[in-house]
Amino acid sequence: MIGVVPGREPKRTVIVGAHYDTKDIPGFVGAIDSGSGTAVAVQLARTLRPRQVRPTVVFALFDGEESPRGTPDTTEDFRRRGLRGSKVAANKLPRAEAMILLDFVGNRKLRLAREDLSDFHLWERLRSAARRVGAGGAFPDTTQPEVSDDHVPFLKRGIPAVNLIDFDFPCWHKTCDDLSKVSTRSLDQTGEAVLQLLLSS
Repeated sequence: MIGVVPGREPKRTVIVGAHYDTKDIPGFVGAIDSGSGTAVAVQLARTLRPRQVRPTVVFALFDGEESPRGTPDTTEDFRRRGLRGSKVAANKLPRAEAMILLDFVGNRKLRLAREDLSDFHLWERLRSAARRVGAGGAFPDTTQPEVSDDHVPFLKRGIPAVNLIDFDFPCWHKTCDDLSKVSTRSLDQTGEAVLQLLLSS
């Protein structure tokens, strides 16, 4: 699903993305793993007004991030059979100047360290924006191992991208990933930081 908020400089495009599909596990809700990123993306789309920021902002909500049922949870199989929506979007939006992926952004005690594949300079700009809105504590100056996620197809197209994912989450792909795990403060910290980045772009 694609939504567009026109900017003052229409030839420039920034993508804010999240996946809305969940793992095909009986009883799995996915409140953090899909719901949190989708919620922040939708609220940002509601908040931004046309021409409030310079670049046009494309909000892309991806289906098919999770690999199909029966596919092993290995990096190779995931990159081959998962990320289906973002692969299509990256091909449709090859001229974007940046991509911000919202994934596990609603857990309590949020710590969004730079994911190792994420573009360093874009990440530093986001950390600076987070500090300006009082959310710097959620964006520590540390790095976490790479995660195969919806930012990868954009990186392969040469688009600088960052993945906001607090992967230190004990309920990953477990039925305990429900609304009781969601922190409104974490959602707000993420949204305010990304909004500030967009406003300063």
